[in-house]
Amino acid sequence: MSEIRAQFAGRLGSFDFDVGFVAPGRGVTALFGPSGCGKTTALRCVAGLERLGGEFALGDEVWQDATRFVPPHRRAVGYVFQEASLFPHLSVTGNLTFGQRRAADRGVALAEVVSLLGLGGLLDRAPARLSGGERQRVAIGRALLSQPRLLLMDEPLSALDREGKSEILVYLERLHDVLSIPVIYVTHDMGEVERLADHLVLLERGRVTGAGDLHAMLAAGDLPLSRRAGAAAVIEGRVAEVDAAYGLARVTVAGAEILMPAGNAEPGMRRRLRIKADDVSICRVAPENTSILNILPVRIVEILDDDGHQATLVLALGTAGEGARLLSRISRKSRDVLGVAPGETVFAQVKGVALA
Repeated sequence: MSEIRAQFAGRLGSFDFDVGFVAPGRGVTALFGPSGCGKTTALRCVAGLERLGGEFALGDEVWQDATRFVPPHRRAVGYVFQEASLFPHLSVTGNLTFGQRRAADRGVALAEVVSLLGLGGLLDRAPARLSGGERQRVAIGRALLSQPRLLLMDEPLSALDREGKSEILVYLERLHDVLSIPVIYVTHDMGEVERLADHLVLLERGRVTGAGDLHAMLAAGDLPLSRRAGAAAVIEGRVAEVDAAYGLARVTVAGAEILMPAGNAEPGMRRRLRIKADDVSICRVAPENTSILNILPVRIVEILDDDGHQATLVLALGTAGEGARLLSRISRKSRDVLGVAPGETVFAQVKGVALA
């Protein structure tokens, strides 16, 4: 698999910027951090809209280094901004095909984009007659039809209300599953990261503070994500069986099988599970006669104390700790009463499992 390699450095007013990362050439790489940390600047550097010293390469194709700088119009990127910025005098079809007419290649077809983004009933409408979510779907479609080698998305949900965000996220998940075009996705919303990202780059004050596989980053004890309020683990799995009588799906993940509400699940479907640290308790002995359906053997990897009266346990599924990582947030008193320590095998009681 080809890689995305980026390194940019310079001074922007009073802001020192020095950001570098390597990301997979497929899937969604999220640039995450608070407002003003440099996420959008990094994205603009990738697009060539901001020129700082450094280098950028997409696989074997170098867009910037010490001797060259490919101008923005020659970079095969699709850029989706916070605002849809559609052409008001063109219909949805006109907006979609505007970029397509200029593209040299024909990698993504109009019919495919219309189907993936659910635009079939909107093609004759003017932008003024679209909702915020519909406009953003058209903007994403226009970017895809420019036949990019790389899709850049700058907080594409920030201008939408909750309903609009929920609508768009469904379509972004669909694109993630179907398209092979790599995406760099800027956001300060961890919920979007948990649902969409494969790779995560953490930024703070113009610097990278951590980068790597999403699942490992969320459960890494040396990063702040595992200690934050609302901390959760994200686990990939596949539906093994659906129990229609109880409305439950059995999902196979690394090191365990987990029961969760079935929803529209069918055997073979891929599922991304979100398990909150506050929904995982631990016990020395597997309990009996309990309403909790998921009682899983785990190995304690690390115990993290916060500044208050709680502790966060990093757990690995399986008696040998060979499986996916979970987080468990318990009181420090519970930790001391149980007398648990890293390396020990205990049981995790998972009170709630949700789709990420």
